[in-house]
Amino acid sequence: MGVFTGRTALVTGASRGIGRGIAERLGRDGARVAVHYGRNETAAKETVAAIEAAGGSAFAIGVELGLPGDAEALWEEFDRHADGLDILVNNAGIGNTRPIAEIDEREYDRVFAVNVKAPFFIVRHGMTRLREGGRVINISSGLSRTAIMPDNMAYAMTKGALDVFSRDLSKVLGRRGITVNSVAPGIIATDNTHELLHADEGAWARAAAISALGRVGETAEVADVVAFLAGDGGRWVTGSWVDATGGSLT
Repeated sequence: MGVFTGRTALVTGASRGIGRGIAERLGRDGARVAVHYGRNETAAKETVAAIEAAGGSAFAIGVELGLPGDAEALWEEFDRHADGLDILVNNAGIGNTRPIAEIDEREYDRVFAVNVKAPFFIVRHGMTRLREGGRVINISSGLSRTAIMPDNMAYAMTKGALDVFSRDLSKVLGRRGITVNSVAPGIIATDNTHELLHADEGAWARAAAISALGRVGETAEVADVVAFLAGDGGRWVTGSWVDATGGSLT
């Protein structure tokens, strides 16, 4: 029996990348997983199929985040499949790699709407669905603690805001035994990362050199950290920022 058997998890942005890795790990460990996606229904169904092929249970819910009413719409979809939640992973986010002189207000507002406003209101409207002793895990970034990539300024700012949200929310939900933490990955091998780094010769080697371990991380390694926090072993960890950068900040 898996460590999360009998529990329900929701992972936003779970159709690909880090979110998919987290969803597959929680499903493999017994959780029934709500696989959220914004636009890529095909990829979300592939994640569901992968979880089911490994003996788990999952369902897909499609709601584009960053739009008015997105959180309410997400929970309406969720409620069609489940009647409560034990693990919420706010993973969905969009990047922003442009110098400050090139970013306009629409672009700035969009990245904050998806990366900060959406998680806030997903929790706001989901608190009554979270069961006692539940878990909220927000996927942050190592960039919230370093200026190594200043062209990611707006994105890094959103992750800093998410860290504050995690810290303060831990006080709000703590009396119900619900822990809240941020997990901050470094550079992780995803399809997006491959596209960005392979467009620049030598970029992959430079990215690997940032880590103290001398390599780019894997989605499964972030998922392992999330699984620890979501499990009984993480019951005394809350309000924390967990460095999952492979030593990129040392």
